[in-house]
Amino acid sequence: MTETHTHGGGGNHTQAGSGDTVEFWENFYQEREQVWSGSPNFLLVREMDSAPAGSALDLGCAEGADAIWLAERGWKVTAVDVSETALARARARAAEQGITDIDWQQHNLYETFPTGTFDLVTAQYLHSPVAKIDERAEILRRAAAAVAPGGQLLIVGHADWPSWVETPPHDVHFPTTAEVLTGLALTPTEWTVKTDALAERDHTGPEGQPGVRRDNVLRIRRH
Repeated sequence: MTETHTHGGGGNHTQAGSGDTVEFWENFYQEREQVWSGSPNFLLVREMDSAPAGSALDLGCAEGADAIWLAERGWKVTAVDVSETALARARARAAEQGITDIDWQQHNLYETFPTGTFDLVTAQYLHSPVAKIDERAEILRRAAAAVAPGGQLLIVGHADWPSWVETPPHDVHFPTTAEVLTGLALTPTEWTVKTDALAERDHTGPEGQPGVRRDNVLRIRRH
């Protein structure tokens, strides 16, 4: 099973303040010693495996698998999460693998955002059940603004609930790639869409239910 990040201060279906966001994700990570698999997200690997290394910004880095994968391939990585618990685990895992040059930063991305521009800005499953309305779209616009000329923006998000979910636990809208593009409000002459796709993968339920999950993937290059 690959990592599936669902946080970082993004989302668009529940009103919440900054304190609620930090508290929610701290509690989320403190409930277990390890939440995610430790493997990088498969769509990041698929889209960027052959890309030349440069500078990268990983938004919602969770326990660090994506950032570590990028760093192992020569990327200079800035990795961001709202949860200090998640970041501490990420730092520790990177150190265990001999990686000491990732810049780990704590941000509630709607309120503060890393400075600088990057050759890659990646946002993997930047969803949250505690977020202000339209917060995710604003964060993604800031992500696009952080892409350097010639760089790429990679946004991966769930397209719907896993197939084995009969009754969704709460009402949530999963944006399509078209909706994400509209929300980004990019100048067409400055950007080229390289990937706009729906990806399907096996996704086993918590009680062993076989099923699939569909994800939207959008990769855009800045001229």
